[in-house]
Amino acid sequence: MPTRRSVLMAGLAAGALLRVRRTSASAPQPATRVTFDVPAGACDCHAHIFGDYQRFPLLPSRNYTPGLALPVELARLHRTLHVERSVIVTSTAYGTDNSATLYGVRELGGAARAVVVIDEMTSQKELDSMQQAGARGVRLFLATPGMDAATARHRFQSAEDRLRNGRWHIQIFANLTIISALKDLVAKSAVPVVFDHFGGARGEYGVSQPGFADLLELVGVGKAYVKISAAYRFSRQAPDFGDMRPLAQALVAANPERILWATDWPHTSGDIPGKKPTDIFPFIDVDDAHLMNLLAAWVPDPTLRRGILVENPARLYDF
Repeated sequence: MPTRRSVLMAGLAAGALLRVRRTSASAPQPATRVTFDVPAGACDCHAHIFGDYQRFPLLPSRNYTPGLALPVELARLHRTLHVERSVIVTSTAYGTDNSATLYGVRELGGAARAVVVIDEMTSQKELDSMQQAGARGVRLFLATPGMDAATARHRFQSAEDRLRNGRWHIQIFANLTIISALKDLVAKSAVPVVFDHFGGARGEYGVSQPGFADLLELVGVGKAYVKISAAYRFSRQAPDFGDMRPLAQALVAANPERILWATDWPHTSGDIPGKKPTDIFPFIDVDDAHLMNLLAAWVPDPTLRRGILVENPARLYDF
């Protein structure tokens, strides 16, 4: 089963776009420009905020320490990309502390929403408060080492039970094996489901890789959204990630109304051999404008692109 480290290391092999910064002082900004007309109201559906460590302490048991990635930097990125809306996702480095994420939403105003992380200790009062603050989703990280189908199913069912009466969705980071194990639960879920980053599909294995048909089916019947994002983590073909294009186009063809786009900024590097979890890990130096331009290549129809960038996130995140 792929782990965070194995996925990262496969991505690092991709080359040109994955130059790791020698300094962690700031998160990456685009080196090029967007070359297509981005529609008004476009949304980046997956980014992270890492605030001052004294104000927003990291999880003591984290497996990496990110550099700072502040709301002002995310806003700068989005001006360059002509993106007007944001979805900020709580990183695993914070555990269930969503303070930095909600701070980012406050700083960015009504153009931002949050996806938070909870556990069994999170009260209904806390859920209600986070929803008032802009949270619309709860993230399940099901790509940890040792994750099995039974545990994944239990965690999904627990989240669905908690969220079925609110304006929430469940966002899942998992590989295709776990998605297949969850397929029947997702198909009957009363809560919308979103799969991160191509559902963990790897470009080198193509559209026939085990589990991808299950992802396509869930998207096709409207039971799941999927983000065509973070191609650099799942491909060895930098800088254009041509092996991800068939996956993206198959997902769009299955149901364009269930496709989302995102940067995955600021591109955390996760586990790096030889580094202690308390060391600051450099960000991966990704050109987000170049990655955004790939969307135009993958989805040349501007009407479909508008749906992916504007209409789908507006519906899901309640903009």
